[in-house]
Amino acid sequence: MLKVGVLGAGHLGKIHLKLLNQSKKYELVGFYDASSENAEKVATEFGYKKFDSIDELIAAVDVVDVVTPTLSHFEVAKKTITEGKHLFIEKPITNTFAEAEELIALAEKHDVKGQVGHVERFNPAFRAVASRIENPMFIEAHRLAEFNPRGTDVPVVLDLMIHDIDAVLSVVKSKVKNINASGVSVISDTPDIANARIEFENGCVANLTASRISMKNMRKSRFFQRDAYISVDFLEKKCEVVKMKDAPETPDDYAMVLQNAEGVKKQIYFDNPDVAPNNAILDELETFADAINNNTTPIVTLEQGAEALRIANGVIASFSKTKSQ
Repeated sequence: MLKVGVLGAGHLGKIHLKLLNQSKKYELVGFYDASSENAEKVATEFGYKKFDSIDELIAAVDVVDVVTPTLSHFEVAKKTITEGKHLFIEKPITNTFAEAEELIALAEKHDVKGQVGHVERFNPAFRAVASRIENPMFIEAHRLAEFNPRGTDVPVVLDLMIHDIDAVLSVVKSKVKNINASGVSVISDTPDIANARIEFENGCVANLTASRISMKNMRKSRFFQRDAYISVDFLEKKCEVVKMKDAPETPDDYAMVLQNAEGVKKQIYFDNPDVAPNNAILDELETFADAINNNTTPIVTLEQGAEALRIANGVIASFSKTKSQ
């Protein structure tokens, strides 16, 4: 079992603490939180060991799980890696792309593994269809959330849209060519609603919408590719795969058949995979333990986390271009 410590015992940090404490792959050593009042409360309520400094916690573990506000990610991650400890870090990886690049170089130098908490990669509905998403040419994603003051310290792109950016980058095997985006600030100092059109070199286009002031929650993505349509409901953990194949000469009475202007007939059929229920946060933490123990590549690498941040920053930069036009 790997000894693990958690930095940050806020809302998400407490979830990580609970799951790591239950895991058979980790031994939870304790946690550190910058708020002594909150740290005392968490230690008293749950019985986890409270460390008085970040340095003490890092010295006592093999793996550091960083669940602190984004602005502090770089400093604590740098300290973790420099001490030769493996790093699990919540998304976005850092505040700037330059910081992410420095962490990647440090991790290579000190021979430690790192994983970024892009948890939707572990969503059971996305997992069920990820291998079936082959060369998508149009992607549409909507990630809408009811207002929650927690998270409004960063633009909605870094808070919500980055989940979909990472998911899209994981299935589109091409470089981003162009980004056009617009964002509107409604209740925060930074945009609360954003739409981005991301174009790839291979011709694929991803249209992403994120909002944190919606009346209801929604997390849906749709992938269109040759002879197939795939939808993923990240919130309800459901997926749908609709495929087309050449229609037989004599289709049965219940077959759904389309005919185009050239007379080509295609039969539509459903090929929905089973969705195996899981706890996505526990899975991302435990697969990281497997990567460390088996010396394999983590599922969401520091490089992938950095690329998601780079594209997210490109979306944010596009806001100001739109305003200036």
